[in-house]
Amino acid sequence: ALRMFAITGFYHRYFSHKAFATSRPVQFLFAALGAASVQRGPLWWAAHHRHHHRHADTDFDIHSPRHGFWRSHMGWFLTPRSFGTDHAAIKDLARFPELRLLDRFDILVPALLALAMFALGAWLERAYPSLGTSGPQLLVWGFFISTVVLFHATVTINSLAHRWGSRRFATNDDSRNNWLLALLTFGEGWHNNHHHFPGSARQGFKWWEVDMTYYALRVM
Repeated sequence: ALRMFAITGFYHRYFSHKAFATSRPVQFLFAALGAASVQRGPLWWAAHHRHHHRHADTDFDIHSPRHGFWRSHMGWFLTPRSFGTDHAAIKDLARFPELRLLDRFDILVPALLALAMFALGAWLERAYPSLGTSGPQLLVWGFFISTVVLFHATVTINSLAHRWGSRRFATNDDSRNNWLLALLTFGEGWHNNHHHFPGSARQGFKWWEVDMTYYALRVM
């Protein structure tokens, strides 16, 4: 849940769209938490998402479901074409050396998280054996399984939120509002709202459109 919020609130609404302002330490903290999601660095993520909004559901949109479900869901992420970062698209972010560092060594934070999960599990095995946990057990559940679930939940917005749901606004793309995806992704499923007003920190425009990311940002 913490990493999901780092992706939805900061990788997406802050780094990609500059929908709100924050301090440099908070910016770095959530950039690091987002990097722990194994969805590459904040500069890479923002550059690709800005490209998506410029070319949504056209031939230039590499993760549009018009190219097929599996390509839009995860295939695009694994292609050499998608691996690079378009620095021309994120000049406002590239001026921060700490963000460039996270982007260049995007496996560093996930590796540290994996080690921390193993160490915590090993300590719990010695200190509280009644819990029945261990280093490998916490590594598998606390890192690998949770990361896979997080990734697939995140990319449903690429593959499903441009196919299933309702359209409140006649945008020039296939974006849809989907309440189930909004619950899974802390508000990102109100995707037609977002494509209509991408600069808004709030994506659930109606009172009944639950947007957990926006509520957390308001509290912050």
